Amino acid sequence: MIIPRSRSGHRLHIPPAAILILATALLAACTRVVHPDGPAALHSEADSPPAAEDADLVERARPFVRAYVVEENIPGLSLAVGVAGKVVWAEGFGWADIDARRPVTPKTLFRIGSVAMPMTATAVGLLHERGLIDLDAPVRSYVPSFPEQKWPVTTRQLMGHLAGVRHYGDDEELLYMREHCESALDGVKLFADDRLLFPPGTDYEFSSYGWTLVGAVVEAAAHEPLLAFMQREVFEPLGMEHTVLDDRARTPADTTSFYWPFADRDTSYGIEDANNPDSTCTQGAAALLSTPSDVVRFGAAMLGGRLLRAGTLDLLRTPLALRSGESTGYGLGWFVRSVPLGPEGTTPAFGHGGISAGGTTSFLTLPKYGIVVAVTTNVSYAENLPSLSLRLAQIFAGVEADARRSFREEPARWDDFRPRSW
Repeated sequence: MIIPRSRSGHRLHIPPAAILILATALLAACTRVVHPDGPAALHSEADSPPAAEDADLVERARPFVRAYVVEENIPGLSLAVGVAGKVVWAEGFGWADIDARRPVTPKTLFRIGSVAMPMTATAVGLLHERGLIDLDAPVRSYVPSFPEQKWPVTTRQLMGHLAGVRHYGDDEELLYMREHCESALDGVKLFADDRLLFPPGTDYEFSSYGWTLVGAVVEAAAHEPLLAFMQREVFEPLGMEHTVLDDRARTPADTTSFYWPFADRDTSYGIEDANNPDSTCTQGAAALLSTPSDVVRFGAAMLGGRLLRAGTLDLLRTPLALRSGESTGYGLGWFVRSVPLGPEGTTPAFGHGGISAGGTTSFLTLPKYGIVVAVTTNVSYAENLPSLSLRLAQIFAGVEADARRSFREEPARWDDFRPRSW
Protein backbone atom coordinates (compact mmCIF):
# COMPACT_ATOMS: atom_id res chain seq x y z
CA MET A 1 0.00 0.00 0.00
CA ILE A 2 1.23 3.53 -0.76
CA ILE A 3 1.74 5.55 2.43
CA PRO A 4 0.95 9.24 1.80
CA ARG A 5 3.43 11.98 2.69
CA SER A 6 2.97 15.41 4.22
CA ARG A 7 3.83 18.54 2.24
CA SER A 8 7.25 18.49 3.89
CA GLY A 9 7.88 15.05 2.40
CA HIS A 10 7.71 13.10 5.65
CA ARG A 11 5.58 9.96 5.74
CA LEU A 12 2.35 10.43 7.63
CA HIS A 13 1.66 8.04 10.48
CA ILE A 14 -1.51 6.08 9.84
CA PRO A 15 -2.71 3.72 12.60
CA PRO A 16 -2.97 0.04 11.58
CA ALA A 17 -6.73 0.09 12.11
CA ALA A 18 -7.03 2.96 9.65
CA ILE A 19 -4.91 1.08 7.12
CA LEU A 20 -7.24 -1.89 7.46
CA ILE A 21 -10.27 0.33 6.94
CA LEU A 22 -8.63 1.96 3.92
CA ALA A 23 -7.73 -1.42 2.41
CA THR A 24 -11.24 -2.70 2.98
CA ALA A 25 -12.72 0.38 1.33
CA LEU A 26 -10.37 0.01 -1.63
CA LEU A 27 -11.36 -3.62 -2.01
CA ALA A 28 -15.04 -2.73 -1.82
CA ALA A 29 -14.58 -0.05 -4.46
CA CYS A 30 -13.01 -2.54 -6.85
CA THR A 31 -15.37 -5.41 -6.08
CA ARG A 32 -18.61 -5.84 -7.95
CA VAL A 33 -21.46 -7.98 -6.72
CA VAL A 34 -23.26 -8.35 -10.00
CA HIS A 35 -26.69 -9.63 -8.97
CA PRO A 36 -27.46 -8.20 -5.51
CA ASP A 37 -31.19 -8.91 -5.69
CA GLY A 38 -30.82 -12.67 -5.72
CA PRO A 39 -31.72 -15.54 -8.06
CA ALA A 40 -35.40 -14.68 -8.47
CA ALA A 41 -34.56 -11.25 -9.92
CA LEU A 42 -31.91 -12.54 -12.32
CA HIS A 43 -32.57 -11.40 -15.88
CA SER A 44 -32.83 -14.16 -18.49
CA GLU A 45 -33.73 -14.37 -22.17
CA ALA A 46 -34.59 -17.26 -24.48
CA ASP A 47 -35.20 -17.07 -28.20
CA SER A 48 -38.28 -19.24 -27.90
CA PRO A 49 -40.04 -21.26 -25.20
CA PRO A 50 -39.13 -24.94 -24.95
CA ALA A 51 -41.37 -27.53 -26.55
CA ALA A 52 -44.17 -28.87 -24.38
CA GLU A 53 -42.41 -32.18 -23.77
CA ASP A 54 -39.33 -30.36 -22.44
CA ALA A 55 -41.01 -27.54 -20.49
CA ASP A 56 -41.15 -29.37 -17.15
CA LEU A 57 -37.48 -30.32 -17.35
CA VAL A 58 -36.51 -26.73 -18.14
CA GLU A 59 -38.54 -25.46 -15.18
CA ARG A 60 -36.71 -27.94 -12.93
CA ALA A 61 -33.34 -26.88 -14.29
CA ARG A 62 -33.71 -23.07 -14.25
CA PRO A 63 -33.44 -22.67 -10.44
CA PHE A 64 -30.07 -24.45 -10.49
CA VAL A 65 -28.78 -22.04 -13.12
CA ARG A 66 -30.08 -18.97 -11.31
CA ALA A 67 -28.58 -20.14 -8.02
CA TYR A 68 -25.24 -20.81 -9.66
CA VAL A 69 -25.00 -17.40 -11.35
CA VAL A 70 -25.76 -15.53 -8.12
CA GLU A 71 -23.78 -17.81 -5.81
CA GLU A 72 -20.66 -17.67 -7.97
CA ASN A 73 -21.07 -13.95 -8.81
CA ILE A 74 -21.07 -14.62 -12.56
CA PRO A 75 -21.77 -11.56 -14.77
CA GLY A 76 -23.39 -13.48 -17.62
CA LEU A 77 -24.03 -17.10 -18.53
CA SER A 78 -25.46 -18.81 -21.58
CA LEU A 79 -26.39 -22.46 -21.93
CA ALA A 80 -27.81 -24.97 -24.35
CA VAL A 81 -28.98 -28.53 -23.89
CA GLY A 82 -29.29 -30.99 -26.74
CA VAL A 83 -31.27 -34.24 -26.66
CA ALA A 84 -31.50 -36.77 -29.49
CA GLY A 85 -29.68 -34.55 -31.94
CA LYS A 86 -31.51 -31.24 -31.47
CA VAL A 87 -31.23 -28.22 -29.19
CA VAL A 88 -34.16 -28.41 -26.77
CA TRP A 89 -33.25 -25.50 -24.49
CA ALA A 90 -31.13 -22.38 -25.02
CA GLU A 91 -31.21 -19.41 -22.66
CA GLY A 92 -29.02 -16.53 -21.51
CA PHE A 93 -28.80 -15.32 -17.91
CA GLY A 94 -27.43 -12.07 -16.53
CA TRP A 95 -25.44 -9.43 -18.34
CA ALA A 96 -23.22 -9.46 -21.40
CA ASP A 97 -22.18 -5.97 -20.33
CA ILE A 98 -22.71 -5.05 -16.68
CA ASP A 99 -22.49 -1.26 -16.99
CA ALA A 100 -24.68 -1.03 -20.08
CA ARG A 101 -27.09 -3.67 -18.71
CA ARG A 102 -26.86 -5.48 -22.05
CA PRO A 103 -28.46 -8.89 -21.48
CA VAL A 104 -27.05 -12.26 -22.43
CA THR A 105 -29.14 -14.00 -25.09
CA PRO A 106 -28.67 -17.41 -26.74
CA LYS A 107 -26.99 -15.60 -29.65
CA THR A 108 -24.40 -13.78 -27.52
CA LEU A 109 -20.88 -14.86 -28.51
CA PHE A 110 -18.45 -16.08 -25.83
CA ARG A 111 -14.84 -17.22 -25.81
CA ILE A 112 -14.88 -21.02 -25.60
CA GLY A 113 -11.14 -21.55 -24.97
CA SER A 114 -9.90 -25.13 -25.23
CA VAL A 115 -13.32 -26.41 -26.30
CA ALA A 116 -11.86 -25.60 -29.72
CA MET A 117 -9.60 -28.65 -29.38
CA PRO A 118 -12.23 -31.34 -30.11
CA MET A 119 -13.34 -29.20 -33.06
CA THR A 120 -9.79 -29.07 -34.41
CA ALA A 121 -9.56 -32.82 -33.75
CA THR A 122 -12.53 -33.27 -36.08
CA ALA A 123 -10.61 -31.47 -38.83
CA VAL A 124 -7.68 -33.82 -38.22
CA GLY A 125 -10.06 -36.79 -38.34
CA LEU A 126 -11.46 -35.73 -41.71
CA LEU A 127 -7.99 -35.36 -43.20
CA HIS A 128 -6.90 -38.65 -41.65
CA GLU A 129 -9.87 -40.40 -43.31
CA ARG A 130 -8.78 -38.94 -46.65
CA GLY A 131 -5.25 -40.25 -46.21
CA LEU A 132 -3.80 -36.75 -45.91
CA ILE A 133 -2.55 -36.98 -42.30
CA ASP A 134 -0.57 -39.85 -40.81
CA LEU A 135 -0.99 -39.44 -37.07
CA ASP A 136 2.30 -41.21 -36.36
CA ALA A 137 4.48 -39.46 -38.92
CA PRO A 138 6.99 -36.90 -37.60
CA VAL A 139 5.27 -33.55 -37.38
CA ARG A 140 8.15 -31.97 -39.30
CA SER A 141 6.98 -33.83 -42.39
CA TYR A 142 4.00 -31.41 -42.35
CA VAL A 143 5.57 -28.40 -40.64
CA PRO A 144 9.26 -28.37 -41.64
CA SER A 145 9.71 -24.94 -40.03
CA PHE A 146 9.23 -26.58 -36.62
CA PRO A 147 12.84 -27.11 -35.46
CA GLU A 148 14.26 -30.59 -35.16
CA GLN A 149 14.06 -31.74 -31.56
CA LYS A 150 16.06 -34.22 -29.50
CA TRP A 151 13.17 -36.67 -30.03
CA PRO A 152 10.73 -36.81 -32.95
CA VAL A 153 7.19 -35.57 -32.28
CA THR A 154 4.03 -36.92 -33.92
CA THR A 155 0.58 -35.44 -34.43
CA ARG A 156 -0.93 -38.17 -32.25
CA GLN A 157 1.36 -37.20 -29.37
CA LEU A 158 0.52 -33.52 -29.80
CA MET A 159 -3.22 -34.24 -29.78
CA GLY A 160 -2.92 -36.30 -26.62
CA HIS A 161 -0.68 -33.79 -24.77
CA LEU A 162 2.11 -36.36 -24.71
CA ALA A 163 4.61 -34.57 -26.95
CA GLY A 164 6.44 -32.59 -24.28
CA VAL A 165 5.58 -29.24 -25.84
CA ARG A 166 5.17 -26.79 -23.01
CA HIS A 167 2.04 -24.88 -22.06
CA TYR A 168 2.20 -21.10 -21.74
CA GLY A 169 2.47 -19.38 -18.37
CA ASP A 170 0.26 -16.59 -17.05
CA ASP A 171 2.86 -13.90 -17.66
CA GLU A 172 3.59 -15.19 -21.15
CA GLU A 173 -0.11 -15.18 -21.97
CA LEU A 174 -0.04 -11.40 -21.77
CA LEU A 175 2.95 -11.38 -24.12
CA TYR A 176 1.52 -13.50 -26.91
CA MET A 177 -1.81 -11.73 -26.70
CA ARG A 178 -0.09 -8.61 -28.02
CA GLU A 179 0.80 -10.48 -31.20
CA HIS A 180 -1.43 -11.03 -34.21
CA CYS A 181 -1.27 -14.24 -36.23
CA GLU A 182 -2.89 -14.77 -39.60
CA SER A 183 -2.58 -18.54 -39.31
CA ALA A 184 -1.86 -21.34 -36.86
CA LEU A 185 1.58 -21.64 -38.42
CA ASP A 186 2.29 -18.03 -37.43
CA GLY A 187 1.55 -18.97 -33.81
CA VAL A 188 4.13 -21.77 -33.82
CA LYS A 189 6.95 -19.22 -33.82
CA LEU A 190 6.13 -18.32 -30.21
CA PHE A 191 7.41 -21.64 -28.86
CA ALA A 192 9.20 -23.38 -31.75
CA ASP A 193 12.70 -22.80 -30.37
CA ASP A 194 11.93 -24.20 -26.91
CA ARG A 195 13.14 -27.64 -25.91
CA LEU A 196 10.68 -30.44 -25.21
CA LEU A 197 9.93 -30.98 -21.53
CA PHE A 198 10.30 -34.79 -21.70
CA PRO A 199 10.65 -37.61 -24.23
CA PRO A 200 7.31 -37.84 -26.07
CA GLY A 201 5.03 -40.52 -24.69
CA THR A 202 6.61 -40.64 -21.23
CA ASP A 203 4.47 -38.00 -19.51
CA TYR A 204 1.30 -35.91 -19.88
CA GLU A 205 1.45 -32.12 -19.97
CA PHE A 206 -1.60 -30.16 -21.12
CA SER A 207 -0.36 -27.82 -23.85
CA SER A 208 -2.25 -25.23 -25.83
CA TYR A 209 0.94 -24.59 -27.76
CA GLY A 210 0.93 -28.25 -28.81
CA TRP A 211 -2.51 -27.78 -30.30
CA THR A 212 -1.43 -24.67 -32.18
CA LEU A 213 1.11 -26.97 -33.83
CA VAL A 214 -1.74 -29.40 -34.59
CA GLY A 215 -3.51 -26.50 -36.31
CA ALA A 216 -0.41 -25.93 -38.43
CA VAL A 217 -0.45 -29.63 -39.42
CA VAL A 218 -4.06 -29.23 -40.59
CA GLU A 219 -3.10 -26.17 -42.64
CA ALA A 220 -0.26 -28.05 -44.30
CA ALA A 221 -2.35 -31.13 -45.08
CA ALA A 222 -5.36 -29.12 -46.32
CA HIS A 223 -3.26 -26.53 -48.20
CA GLU A 224 -5.32 -23.69 -46.78
CA PRO A 225 -5.73 -21.72 -43.51
CA LEU A 226 -7.09 -23.70 -40.57
CA LEU A 227 -10.20 -21.57 -40.09
CA ALA A 228 -11.08 -21.67 -43.79
CA PHE A 229 -10.95 -25.48 -43.73
CA MET A 230 -12.94 -25.74 -40.51
CA GLN A 231 -15.54 -23.25 -41.72
CA ARG A 232 -16.23 -25.25 -44.88
CA GLU A 233 -15.79 -28.78 -43.53
CA VAL A 234 -17.07 -28.54 -39.94
CA PHE A 235 -18.95 -25.37 -39.05
CA GLU A 236 -21.10 -24.93 -42.15
CA PRO A 237 -22.21 -28.60 -42.48
CA LEU A 238 -23.30 -28.59 -38.83
CA GLY A 239 -25.14 -25.26 -38.96
CA MET A 240 -22.65 -23.58 -36.60
CA GLU A 241 -23.42 -20.11 -37.92
CA HIS A 242 -22.15 -18.25 -34.85
CA THR A 243 -18.69 -19.84 -34.53
CA VAL A 244 -15.96 -17.47 -35.75
CA LEU A 245 -12.33 -16.57 -35.22
CA ASP A 246 -11.74 -14.54 -32.06
CA ASP A 247 -10.06 -11.59 -33.76
CA ARG A 248 -10.37 -8.34 -31.84
CA ALA A 249 -9.91 -6.39 -35.08
CA ARG A 250 -13.18 -7.89 -36.33
CA THR A 251 -15.23 -8.53 -33.21
CA PRO A 252 -18.93 -9.18 -33.96
CA ALA A 253 -21.38 -6.73 -32.39
CA ASP A 254 -23.13 -9.45 -30.38
CA THR A 255 -19.95 -10.50 -28.54
CA THR A 256 -20.03 -10.31 -24.75
CA SER A 257 -17.83 -8.03 -22.71
CA PHE A 258 -15.11 -9.86 -20.79
CA TYR A 259 -14.43 -10.01 -17.04
CA TRP A 260 -11.82 -11.34 -14.64
CA PRO A 261 -11.97 -12.34 -10.94
CA PHE A 262 -10.78 -9.46 -8.78
CA ALA A 263 -8.54 -11.65 -6.60
CA ASP A 264 -7.20 -15.18 -6.29
CA ARG A 265 -9.00 -16.44 -9.40
CA ASP A 266 -12.19 -16.45 -7.33
CA THR A 267 -15.27 -14.61 -8.55
CA SER A 268 -16.73 -14.47 -5.04
CA TYR A 269 -14.22 -11.70 -4.23
CA GLY A 270 -15.70 -9.66 -7.05
CA ILE A 271 -14.90 -9.10 -10.70
CA GLU A 272 -13.20 -6.48 -12.84
CA ASP A 273 -12.99 -5.75 -16.53
CA ALA A 274 -10.63 -8.07 -18.40
CA ASN A 275 -8.39 -6.89 -21.18
CA ASN A 276 -9.48 -7.73 -24.69
CA PRO A 277 -6.43 -9.57 -25.98
CA ASP A 278 -5.55 -10.76 -29.45
CA SER A 279 -6.17 -14.50 -29.40
CA THR A 280 -5.30 -15.24 -33.00
CA CYS A 281 -1.96 -16.87 -32.15
CA THR A 282 -3.79 -19.73 -30.39
CA GLN A 283 -5.59 -21.01 -33.51
CA GLY A 284 -6.09 -24.75 -33.24
CA ALA A 285 -6.03 -24.63 -29.45
CA ALA A 286 -8.57 -21.85 -28.83
CA ALA A 287 -9.20 -18.51 -30.61
CA LEU A 288 -12.90 -19.16 -31.27
CA LEU A 289 -16.01 -17.20 -30.38
CA SER A 290 -19.18 -19.27 -30.29
CA THR A 291 -22.53 -19.87 -28.63
CA PRO A 292 -23.60 -22.83 -26.49
CA SER A 293 -26.14 -23.77 -29.17
CA ASP A 294 -23.35 -24.09 -31.74
CA VAL A 295 -21.26 -26.15 -29.32
CA VAL A 296 -24.26 -28.42 -28.73
CA ARG A 297 -24.76 -28.78 -32.50
CA PHE A 298 -21.15 -29.91 -32.74
CA GLY A 299 -21.53 -32.39 -29.87
CA ALA A 300 -24.80 -33.75 -31.25
CA ALA A 301 -23.16 -34.34 -34.63
CA MET A 302 -20.43 -36.36 -32.93
CA LEU A 303 -23.00 -38.46 -31.06
CA GLY A 304 -25.06 -38.85 -34.23
CA GLY A 305 -22.20 -40.07 -36.40
CA ARG A 306 -22.20 -37.06 -38.70
CA LEU A 307 -18.99 -35.90 -40.42
CA LEU A 308 -16.71 -38.64 -39.04
CA ARG A 309 -16.82 -42.39 -39.46
CA ALA A 310 -17.56 -44.35 -36.29
CA GLY A 311 -14.05 -45.78 -36.24
CA THR A 312 -12.50 -42.32 -36.50
CA LEU A 313 -14.62 -40.99 -33.66
CA ASP A 314 -13.64 -43.98 -31.52
CA LEU A 315 -10.01 -43.23 -32.32
CA LEU A 316 -10.39 -39.65 -31.11
CA ARG A 317 -12.26 -40.62 -27.94
CA THR A 318 -10.05 -43.50 -26.80
CA PRO A 319 -7.74 -42.47 -23.93
CA LEU A 320 -4.03 -42.63 -24.67
CA ALA A 321 -1.56 -44.31 -22.35
CA LEU A 322 1.94 -43.38 -21.30
CA ARG A 323 4.80 -45.73 -22.05
CA SER A 324 4.41 -46.92 -18.46
CA GLY A 325 0.90 -48.12 -19.34
CA GLU A 326 -0.86 -45.48 -17.22
CA SER A 327 -3.97 -44.04 -18.87
CA THR A 328 -4.07 -40.27 -19.35
CA GLY A 329 -7.86 -40.06 -19.42
CA TYR A 330 -7.47 -38.01 -22.58
CA GLY A 331 -7.90 -39.13 -26.19
CA LEU A 332 -7.14 -36.98 -29.23
CA GLY A 333 -8.82 -33.71 -28.29
CA TRP A 334 -11.34 -35.24 -25.88
CA PHE A 335 -11.37 -35.84 -22.15
CA VAL A 336 -12.80 -39.27 -21.34
CA ARG A 337 -14.54 -39.72 -17.99
CA SER A 338 -17.27 -41.57 -16.13
CA VAL A 339 -19.86 -39.33 -14.49
CA PRO A 340 -22.43 -40.13 -11.78
CA LEU A 341 -25.64 -40.48 -13.74
CA GLY A 342 -28.37 -43.08 -13.92
CA PRO A 343 -29.28 -46.16 -11.87
CA GLU A 344 -26.02 -47.93 -12.70
CA GLY A 345 -24.10 -45.21 -10.86
CA THR A 346 -21.91 -43.86 -13.67
CA THR A 347 -22.03 -43.44 -17.41
CA PRO A 348 -19.29 -42.71 -20.00
CA ALA A 349 -18.84 -39.04 -20.80
CA PHE A 350 -16.75 -37.14 -23.33
CA GLY A 351 -16.11 -33.43 -23.41
CA HIS A 352 -13.78 -30.56 -22.70
CA GLY A 353 -13.41 -27.46 -20.57
CA GLY A 354 -12.12 -24.08 -21.62
CA ILE A 355 -10.74 -21.03 -19.80
CA SER A 356 -9.71 -17.87 -21.60
CA ALA A 357 -9.30 -14.19 -20.89
CA GLY A 358 -12.87 -13.32 -19.96
CA GLY A 359 -14.47 -16.71 -20.43
CA THR A 360 -15.08 -20.18 -18.97
CA THR A 361 -16.83 -22.99 -20.84
CA SER A 362 -18.00 -26.50 -19.97
CA PHE A 363 -18.87 -29.00 -22.73
CA LEU A 364 -20.30 -32.40 -21.83
CA THR A 365 -21.62 -35.25 -24.02
CA LEU A 366 -23.31 -38.41 -22.76
CA PRO A 367 -23.62 -40.94 -25.61
CA LYS A 368 -25.82 -43.41 -23.74
CA TYR A 369 -28.48 -40.75 -23.14
CA GLY A 370 -27.97 -38.73 -26.33
CA ILE A 371 -27.48 -35.63 -24.18
CA VAL A 372 -25.15 -32.69 -24.88
CA VAL A 373 -24.71 -29.75 -22.49
CA ALA A 374 -22.72 -26.58 -23.15
CA VAL A 375 -22.45 -23.70 -20.67
CA THR A 376 -20.41 -20.52 -21.17
CA THR A 377 -19.68 -17.54 -18.95
CA ASN A 378 -18.00 -14.19 -19.60
CA VAL A 379 -15.59 -14.40 -16.66
CA SER A 380 -12.38 -16.37 -16.32
CA TYR A 381 -12.09 -19.13 -13.73
CA ALA A 382 -15.81 -19.59 -13.10
CA GLU A 383 -15.62 -22.35 -10.52
CA ASN A 384 -18.00 -25.32 -10.36
CA LEU A 385 -19.22 -24.84 -13.93
CA PRO A 386 -18.75 -28.59 -14.68
CA SER A 387 -20.95 -29.37 -11.66
CA LEU A 388 -23.69 -27.17 -13.11
CA SER A 389 -23.37 -28.96 -16.46
CA LEU A 390 -23.66 -32.31 -14.72
CA ARG A 391 -26.77 -31.25 -12.78
CA LEU A 392 -28.42 -30.14 -16.02
CA ALA A 393 -27.52 -33.46 -17.66
CA GLN A 394 -28.96 -35.34 -14.68
CA ILE A 395 -32.26 -33.50 -14.98
CA PHE A 396 -32.62 -34.15 -18.71
CA ALA A 397 -31.66 -37.79 -18.19
CA GLY A 398 -34.48 -38.15 -15.66
CA VAL A 399 -32.18 -38.36 -12.64
CA GLU A 400 -32.95 -36.19 -9.63
CA ALA A 401 -30.30 -33.52 -9.02
CA ASP A 402 -29.34 -32.40 -5.52
CA ALA A 403 -31.11 -29.08 -4.99
CA ARG A 404 -29.99 -28.76 -1.37
CA ARG A 405 -26.25 -28.53 -1.92
CA SER A 406 -24.67 -25.14 -2.55
CA PHE A 407 -22.31 -24.96 -5.50
CA ARG A 408 -19.74 -23.46 -3.13
CA GLU A 409 -20.06 -26.62 -1.01
CA GLU A 410 -19.89 -28.94 -4.00
CA PRO A 411 -17.43 -31.76 -3.31
CA ALA A 412 -15.18 -33.11 -6.05
CA ARG A 413 -17.54 -35.99 -6.86
CA TRP A 414 -16.20 -36.59 -10.33
CA ASP A 415 -13.07 -35.87 -12.29
CA ASP A 416 -14.21 -33.15 -14.66
CA PHE A 417 -12.85 -32.04 -18.03
CA ARG A 418 -10.38 -29.44 -16.82
CA PRO A 419 -6.66 -29.76 -17.55
CA ARG A 420 -4.43 -30.45 -14.58
CA SER A 421 -2.71 -27.09 -15.05
CA TRP A 422 -5.88 -25.10 -14.25
